Formats: sequence, C-alpha cells, structure tokens
Amino acid sequence: MWIQHPALLPNAASSWTTEAEDVFVPVLNIKRSELPLRGDSVFFLQKMHIPESLLIFRDEIDLHALRQAGRLTLTLVDHHVLPPSDAALEEAVAEVLDHRPIEQKRCPPCHVSVELVGSCATLVTERILQGAPEILDWQTAALLHGTIILDCVNMDPNIGKATPKDRKYVEQLEALFPDLPERKDIFDSLQKAKFDVSGLTTEQMLRKDQKTITRQGLKVAISAIYVDLEAFLQRSGLIADLLAHCQAHSYDALVAMTIVFNPQNEPVRQLAIFCPHAALRMTICGVLERSQSPSLKLTPVPSSHPNLQAYLQGNTQVSRKKFLPLLQEGLSAYFDSMTIPSGQPETGGVSREQMDKELDRAGTPLIPGLSQDEEDPPLPPTPMNSLVDECPLDQGLPKLSAEAIFEKCSQISLSQSTSASLSKK
Repeated sequence: MWIQHPALLPNAASSWTTEAEDVFVPVLNIKRSELPLRGDSVFFLQKMHIPESLLIFRDEIDLHALRQAGRLTLTLVDHHVLPPSDAALEEAVAEVLDHRPIEQKRCPPCHVSVELVGSCATLVTERILQGAPEILDWQTAALLHGTIILDCVNMDPNIGKATPKDRKYVEQLEALFPDLPERKDIFDSLQKAKFDVSGLTTEQMLRKDQKTITRQGLKVAISAIYVDLEAFLQRSGLIADLLAHCQAHSYDALVAMTIVFNPQNEPVRQLAIFCPHAALRMTICGVLERSQSPSLKLTPVPSSHPNLQAYLQGNTQVSRKKFLPLLQEGLSAYFDSMTIPSGQPETGGVSREQMDKELDRAGTPLIPGLSQDEEDPPLPPTPMNSLVDECPLDQGLPKLSAEAIFEKCSQISLSQSTSASLSKK
C-alpha cells in the first residue's frame, strides 16, 4: 500500500512529493519479520541493490494514529480488502489498483481501478507510462518487468496467465530498456528463489504457506513444505519445533505436505501428520489411508516419534485443495467416535463445494493466496498481501517515527542516483 501523508515530511525531496506539504510513502503490508518468507522478493531486492533498511513495513507505522490525526490517505495496490482489524482505515482509502475480482465495493470519492490482468505490476507500468514516464528508470523498469514475467509464468501461452495487456507492457519495457535481463533468466532465478527455503527455520517453513481449518473447536493447520520429506524429517529439533508451533498457534494437529519436482517438472507430494492427541491422530490417519475418492495410495514411513506419522503419497496428483475434504472427513469421523460435549452443536457433513468455499476462506497468516499453486503446478502463484489475519500492530507500537520515515525517504533519494548503474552490473 501507499500512504499520502500531508505535512509528515515537509522537507522531503521533491521526487517524493506532489505538493509542498504532501509525501507518498510505500508501505509493505507485512511485518518486517515476514520478509524472509518471500524468497523471490528478497532475491529481487538484493539483485536490484535495494537494501532492506530502506523498506517500511506495516508493523512499523501506526496508520490508525495517522488517520485519527487526519493525516492519512491510502492507496491499496494489489489488494482491495482490508482485514477487520483495519476497518477504521476504510475512510482513508482514496484509491485502489488491483487485478482481482472485486469482493468489496467502495463508494466515491474512492477511485477503483481493477482489471483482470495477470500481474498488478502491469497496471502500475501502464499508470507510469501514461502519466509520468519521466520517473521510469532502468531499476524501476527491471523491477516491473521481472514481476510481470514471474506473475505471468514467463508469458507462457500454455499456462494462460498472461493477458494481451501483460504482453504489451512487457514488450514496451523491453523496447525502452533493451538491456533488461532475458525473460527466461529472470523467471528461472525468481522461481528458484521463491521455492528456496534453505535459510528458513522450521517455524518459518511451516508458516510460509499454511492454511487452517476448524471444526467444533478443533484447529488443524496444513502447510506446504518445498523440500523432500526425508530432508524435512531429518531437520534438527523437528519434533520440538512442531510441538512449539502447535502450542503457539493453538493447533490440535499439523499436516505437512512436502512438495518437490521430478525431472519432468511434475510435483511429488508426501505427507507428515503431527498430532500429540493419539485418538485424533489415529482417526485422521485412518481416514487418509482408507480414502478411495480420491485414493492417496499412502505407504507409511517408519517414524521414531509416536506423535508423528509420515507417508509416501503414491497418488501425487492429489493437491492440498483436494486433500482438505479428506481432512475434514477425518475430523468428522473423530467427533462421530467421541461424545459431543454439552453445548456443542452437531455439525453435518461438508460437501466438496462447501469445502472449496472454506478453502478459499482458510487462513494464510503470512502470504495469503500462495497456496492456489497446486491447481496450476509446478509454479506457486502470485503472493497476495490482502486479507491479513491480524493487525501487525497487535504486537506493539511501531518503531518508526515521522523523523525515521523522513530519514528512510532521504536515504532512498540519495541512493537513486547510483542504484541504476549498480543494477546493470
């Protein structure tokens, strides 16, 4: 998102202002601690010689205080739905630029620009070229170009994510800056970075691409883990990390679906079910093992820990979205085998259509939208930054003052004169 903040930075460089008293500040709608989970973003920023210290994150600026002071105007980019914790900020939203179907209508004077293209960066490029082409330098063009190519899966017509407008603006950027990286080179490097979890802790790996489902008070998390099952099970302190993760987030069970790709670039999926509650674990595992629609073709993998059961998944075409109804079935079977506590309502069966809707609403605490990849393997989709489950400020007051933001903006302005030449090296 972008914030337009009158009088916050009265001495900011002119490149940051439209009027003497206004400044536009880009704010990443995630916590700073979550940036390492976006491997492609980290890689691309480093490649473009943009230090992390120049970035401003959602948990470092108190937007609610700015709104209450009448000093906030918001532009939402690449999302248009604020979480419930940010409902008070709705009146500050002056513009939306997004490429997804509208879920929430806004009334004037909010200007809404939504077009169903493959990448929101395409709409940003269009806005720049039509309104302020003079600000487009090599570094900015490279960032836009690479993002569109990644989002649109290297413009592959067989995938079908790239629209004519996406192709148009990629070609325009290439015409304006002929020395931009080759499409395949930048796509391959960004895709590799997106899958790379080598520098992440187990906790970060679990939260990077996670969904949750609940049933009658039980809460189960399902994480996509982009490493081989054997490598995952051999991680140092794995059981303690899994237990700590479940306790920290009140999960009754945790399912890890590991995903790697064979030489034919086809996904290979395996499973690990961690659950300290023996009856619940045995029920879930039993349902998964007996399932015929679809059949997972599971082969148990020996485990030295009684609370963890791992499987080789013979039917690797069963993605996590197709797996979730089976998990719901396992929770239903568990409650059918137990006495329902007084005051707890009976819950009927869940249809596949209902499950699909629940999947779309399932929580993804850090990178919402990431898991839609499994219907379009082998590539993860464009990360979204909307529908944040909680307000980052719940963890405490922001660390940035107005003066600190000014200092960051000044650093960016000073770096702009040298960043383009460095980016070409």
